[in-house]
Formats: sequence, C-alpha cells, structure tokens
Amino acid sequence: MNRSNFIRQLESNEEFDVCIIGGGATGLGIALDAAARGLKTILFEQYDFAKGTSSKSTKLVHGGVRYLQQGNIKLVMEALRERGLLLKNAPHLVHNQKFVVPNYKWWEKTFYGIGLKIYDKMAGKLGLGPSQFLSKEEALQYAPTLDPEDLKGGVLYHDGQFDDARLAISIAQTAAQHGAVLLNYFTVAALLKINNTVCGVWVKDALTGKDYEIKSKVVINATGVFTDAIMRMDDIKHESIISLSQGIHLVVDKEFLPGDTAIMIPRTDDGRVLFAVPWHNKIVLGTTDTPVKDISPEPIPQQEEIEFILKHIGRYLTKDPQLSDVRSMFAGLRPLVKGKSKKTAALSRDHLISIGNSGLITITGGKWTTYRKMAEDVLDIAVENYSLTARPCQTKELLLNGHNQEVIFFEISSLTTEELKTLIKKSIAEEMCIMVEDFLARRTRQLLLDARVAIDKAPEVAIIMAAEMNKDEIWITQQINNFNAIAINYLPTTNNKLQTKN
Repeated sequence: MNRSNFIRQLESNEEFDVCIIGGGATGLGIALDAAARGLKTILFEQYDFAKGTSSKSTKLVHGGVRYLQQGNIKLVMEALRERGLLLKNAPHLVHNQKFVVPNYKWWEKTFYGIGLKIYDKMAGKLGLGPSQFLSKEEALQYAPTLDPEDLKGGVLYHDGQFDDARLAISIAQTAAQHGAVLLNYFTVAALLKINNTVCGVWVKDALTGKDYEIKSKVVINATGVFTDAIMRMDDIKHESIISLSQGIHLVVDKEFLPGDTAIMIPRTDDGRVLFAVPWHNKIVLGTTDTPVKDISPEPIPQQEEIEFILKHIGRYLTKDPQLSDVRSMFAGLRPLVKGKSKKTAALSRDHLISIGNSGLITITGGKWTTYRKMAEDVLDIAVENYSLTARPCQTKELLLNGHNQEVIFFEISSLTTEELKTLIKKSIAEEMCIMVEDFLARRTRQLLLDARVAIDKAPEVAIIMAAEMNKDEIWITQQINNFNAIAINYLPTTNNKLQTKN
C-alpha cells in the first residue's frame, strides 16, 4: 500500500463503482469484497485505518457466549461460521484460544457446561475443539492463579483470539492487491448529489488540505460510531439510529495469569461477561458496557469502569491486580443499533443495512467476527440495487495477505535501533503508516501493551520516521506532542486518585 500511488489513482479515475466511507473492520471488509468481485473501489478514512473501535476490542474472534445467553441463536451461528473462516483465511493473526470458566457454585458446572456443549454443536465442522468438564485440580492446571477457595471445578472451551489492528492492515493490503484504492487521513466533507441522488463524495486530504470531487455509482456509509453524522449529511432531518456503549480494557503483566489459557466469567453482578485473555505476553482484562453520549476518536476509561474490572477480576485470582499493576488501559465505543432496552449490554450486535431516499447505503452494528459477512451482505444489496457488473462474493475462501508468513510480536523496547528502523521503514512503505501514533498504537501495539514504554520511545520513533519521510524538526515536535496528548490517557497514573474497593 502506497498513499501517493493511491492518490494518483484517485486523480486518474473519472468514476468508481463503489465508494466506502470508513476504514474500520466493516469498511475495509467491504473494500476487499468489492475489489475481489471486480468492482472499481475506493475507501476514505478520516483518521488511520482501525483507529477507533476496530483496534480496541477484547481481541477475540468468537461466536459470543453472551449472545447465546440472550437467545440470539442467529447471531451466534453466523459468528461461529465466520470464526471458522477467519482461522482458515488469516492463520497468521487468528488462533485457537483455550478458555476456562471457573465454577464456584455447585450448579455452575452443569449449567455452563451444557451451554458450551450447545456452543460446540452450533459451530459444527468449523469448531475449534470440544468443551470439557474440569475437576478443581484440572482447572488449576490450566489457570494456576485462579482463587482455589470454594473452587468446585470448571469448564474448558475454545474460541478465537486475534490482533485486531494488524488484521485490519492485512485486510487493507489484500484489498489493495485486488485493485482497491484506500486512503487514510481523508475526510468526507459532503455528499455529491445530482437530482437528490448520491453520486459521489467531496473529500479533503487532511495532510495537504487539497479537495477532491469523487464520483461513484454507489456510496456506502460504514463509519461505525459516526454513522448518524454521515446520514445527517445526507438528510438533515435524520433521526439517530445508533446507541453508544463504551467498553474498556486494562492490560497487566503475565504473572496474573501465567500459561496460555484465558478465563471467562460468564456473569458478574450486573450480568456482564468478564474476560482475562493472554495477548502478546500480557493479560487483557475486560470489558464494560457503559452508555455514553459523546463520540470521541479517543474515548477515555471512566473511574467507575476501571474500579469495576479490578474489583471483579480480583474475586477470581489469587493475586488481585491493583491500579499500579496496569501497564495500559484503553476504551472503545460500540455502535449499537438502537433498541427498546435501556441497558446497552442487552442491545443487539446484529448489523443493520439501510438505503436512504438519495440512494446512500448505510451499514452499522455488527462485531469484528462477522465483518466479512457484513461486507458480503451489503455488497449483494449494492450489486442488486444498482445493477453493478460483478462476480459473486469471493471472500469465503480468500486468504488474507501474510497468511503464509509467521508473525512475531514483540515490545519495541526489545529492539535495537537498526531493528526499529527496519520495522518503521516497512510500516511506512507497505502499511501507510503516517503518524507516530499509527506506528506505536496500531502497526505495533506498544501503546496498548505498555503506555509508558510507548511514551518513552516516541521521540526515537519520530526522528526515524522524519528521516524516512523527509520531515523537519517542527514535524518531529508536533508528532511527539500529539502522541503524548493521546498516550497519557492510556496511563493509569492519570487517574492516580482512583481507589479500588475489593
């Protein structure tokens, strides 16, 4: 992927078949599906690819045990199928993850065991392995730091685990290989219309300030939490269809859960699911479901959310994580389709596709696991409604870029200067890394793994990037300041007055 080459393609094409607004999981999935069908495709992302919700997940590719509890069989079945396809198509970034559900009450083993056996059955041939009933001793073998007091046993089951931002880049690269044009740091300023029918977009390159008029047969709004803003751009009287929910995660050292098995707590005090998941030699704890009103590209964990996770995970571990143990914390916003329920945790994650009076297609809702199916559904509708000449969907068996390469993840503090330079050069040349934040938050995951290390390494990264991109001292200073302004909110020390109650 090369931004300059993409801009040249943008300038040389009179009209595209499909224009996608939004470069998260859904938008990138649509770009790949459209390009693979032979459609002339362009995508615009106002920030960096997967900057928002799509890089701040629980790092799970799963059917959704919670949705099984809610009785949403259709969503679970679909997600389990997609989980199986993702493991086949992106084995370099998605793998089989063992989970233990600890049982502290006499009825839990049977209750959750039966549920997880149903979960296995629903996965069919794409299952990752059968669930198993565990004795107390077996549960502690898999998860030795589980609190042994009153532990009755557990249930072992399998789900998928992945690196979300890295998968987004892999999807983008695959879309580019099929001819898609993908541009980050391009803002859609307005929709282009003829006779009240959408026929393209006005965009601005945030890096140069240059404006472009882009014509397209179809325009698809896949902007996640910004869905309503684009729909309001189309129709000023549009009524919001999105309900926002914030989920946060805390990252701690491996000592709190050594080994390679995750823990799933199926029901906390307020009915949420809680995870402790191994990820890049750290443990990710989460998540929450907090209704929020304000949209932000960098949402901040709330005090109550942090306390909630530390308090509840502490009930199940021999060593209770404290705020001082948190290496990084991050928050993501979920674009939930509005429902009658007042609890966001109960709102459906099913995706919604709509076509406005102007012809603007909008897709919203859904989850990372089902990104491919969401893209297939929206492209089928676009092809049918706009008489596009396209091949059938190709993505069920389409291997993603890098599928045959071993991926080694590491914290950048372990790299020599030359190794760091090599990694940065590759990120700029092949992955459209533009900002210091792009590199530290998404091309590597350093900001999410250890925010303090990321802040300490930012000046060195900025200097190397500047040399590679022919930038000056002013750019270096701006990049460091911009990154620090974001990264400070990943540090628990910014909330050092918090007190957790166990």
